[in-house]
Amino acid sequence: MTSNATLNGLGEFLKKRRSELSPHTVGLPSTSRPRRVAGLRREEVAQLASISTDCYTRLEQGRMQASAPVLDTLARVLHLDDAERGRLFQLAGRTTVRTRRRGVQRIQPQLQRVLEDLTSVPALVQGRRGDILAWNALAAALVTDFSRLPEKHRNYPRLLFTDPVTRSLYADWETAGQVTVAQLRREAAKCPEDHRLIALVGELSMRDKQFAQWWGDRRATARTTGTNTLIHPVVGEVTLDCDTLTSGTDPDQYMTVWSAAPGSPAHHQLRILASWAADQSLPASSGWEA
Repeated sequence: MTSNATLNGLGEFLKKRRSELSPHTVGLPSTSRPRRVAGLRREEVAQLASISTDCYTRLEQGRMQASAPVLDTLARVLHLDDAERGRLFQLAGRTTVRTRRRGVQRIQPQLQRVLEDLTSVPALVQGRRGDILAWNALAAALVTDFSRLPEKHRNYPRLLFTDPVTRSLYADWETAGQVTVAQLRREAAKCPEDHRLIALVGELSMRDKQFAQWWGDRRATARTTGTNTLIHPVVGEVTLDCDTLTSGTDPDQYMTVWSAAPGSPAHHQLRILASWAADQSLPASSGWEA
């Protein structure tokens, strides 16, 4: 059983380390509001680690023990090196074990072939955490030119919550945001030790208050079909059917396709968008690794 002295040592270690980090270092947006404490606030560490502020506060105050996965996450959030990470686990009375990292994700060849054949409808392939693995030219025209984004920023949830252009694209942005949060929560339940997912949730919780609120709300559910009404700068308001098709060879990959009934106004708008995309020479993707 971990002694009170050891838990107090853990709390002091955590406080010292967060006082040495700046918001900029951990990717938090800068604000003009003066900071009353050096380094990070408790609530910032908690949100970056996807745990409650109360839980983190009790850790610093030596009033509770931490599980190995929580310690592992805190080590990443606080930018600890291997020696510091070992010290963190030692103070917590835990055995330091490296969690198994998920392998590199590559777009499945079958999905790539389908994507290349889809020339009249926008389509993109997402992987774990909503990472965008590939897209066709019409998806780039409909949403954004993904090729202009650094690979580490090609993530649909991040775009939806942090990019003003993507946010303004959705006529009902709140529903789109809630569905996206539900999808991330479902993945977090399946892979609770995914470090990149934990980092993404922490980042979005800090950058968007609605994301943080919805992350704690269990009522929203993910969905695979429906409609999206989009406000597009080229074709105006357009309502498209939205379907999600999961890969049979890798259930962590899925293709999102926006379509419209032949002869409908939305179908005509897609044809206009395709013509515009061709004039802009918007590139499709041949797939990348995540």
